[in-house]
Amino acid sequence: MTENFTFPARDGQMLSASLERPAGRIRATALFAHCFTCSKDSLAARYVSRALAEAGLATLRFDFTGLGSSEGAFADSHFAGNIADLKAACDALSERLAPPSLLVGHSLGGAAVIAVAKNLPSVTAVATIGAPFAVDHVLSHFPDGTAKARRGEAAEIEIGGRTLVIDADFVAQMQGHDQADRLADLNRALLVLHAPRDQIVGIDNASQIFAAAKHPKSFVSLNDANHLLTRKSDAHYAAAVIAAWAEPYLPAVAPLPGDLAEGHVRVTGTDETFLQHIEASGHLFVSDEPKSVGGGNAGPTPYDLLLAGLGSCTSMTIRMVATRENIPLENVSVTLSHDRRHCDDCFTGIEGAKGDKKGRLDVIERHIVLTGELDDAQRARLLRVANLCPVHRTLENTPVIKTDLADPA
Repeated sequence: MTENFTFPARDGQMLSASLERPAGRIRATALFAHCFTCSKDSLAARYVSRALAEAGLATLRFDFTGLGSSEGAFADSHFAGNIADLKAACDALSERLAPPSLLVGHSLGGAAVIAVAKNLPSVTAVATIGAPFAVDHVLSHFPDGTAKARRGEAAEIEIGGRTLVIDADFVAQMQGHDQADRLADLNRALLVLHAPRDQIVGIDNASQIFAAAKHPKSFVSLNDANHLLTRKSDAHYAAAVIAAWAEPYLPAVAPLPGDLAEGHVRVTGTDETFLQHIEASGHLFVSDEPKSVGGGNAGPTPYDLLLAGLGSCTSMTIRMVATRENIPLENVSVTLSHDRRHCDDCFTGIEGAKGDKKGRLDVIERHIVLTGELDDAQRARLLRVANLCPVHRTLENTPVIKTDLADPA
């Protein structure tokens, strides 16, 4: 769920922002800083922010001054300006929801979140994606324009098919930043994500960032991802790693008014056809359909979840009984599948089986693998236990489903 708005920057210009809200409980809030000359609507910014929201992290992405839909001139979007814009974004997020606990920066945005983190007391974790170690690394991509700007002339530079203007102040503001000192004094958990074959910002930058920082710090390779993180799968992987890594460093979750009671599940639709956000027992995840039927394959299908519920309950019940009865079970593996078959093919040997009006029957096949030094009697005992698991019994008992229309919360 995306909320678009604007907020004032340091000099009064309005910055364009998009807040990605989780469908269910908000675990924490995060602030995303986009790459140099990109925007909040770049593929990486959108993919990562939305994937973080699916993990329960409300994430604000915004356009730096002079970029995207934000007001101002690009020449004013130098590094010091980026830092000031991040502080203004933090204020905006604090007013709208809560101060950010997590900062995520892509490319030069990564250098910016390192620089600003110590000035934001609420921040407990910082993640960089393809970030340069030195801020002035960006100047190496347009040496002629940099030289011209240093002579006091306005210089046009070409980046990503766009013509932008820089001046001497822009170049000067990109220099003289001691990122090593900032990293040594970060006092926040740091995650460095970088692609080994990044052709824009080499992997040596990740090594320098990691070496300069103090623990807790972590490094994750983005394998063959490109610098701009344009593949959705790479962005989702990065976001999943960030969300899982950040969890221990985020503030404790306080109970929120209206939280679901134990045993209740909430499913909320999205603006995509099949994608659903699921909230259960304080956990957030998604369900989707395969791409072959028009879905995005962002999560398990409804039938996958049904089978997973039966399989996990089966495994839990077997393990519980084996432990209680001192059966030397080492592990349980349950593989399940669902099919709809014609009743004539299914009724034999299935007591009480009933098909639908078209003569079809839902059949779930469950294959259980038990490992351990088990004798035949113990294996038979655990097989009987499998058929007594609570979810199995619920499915066989043909539960009554009562449905009504409720008022919006």
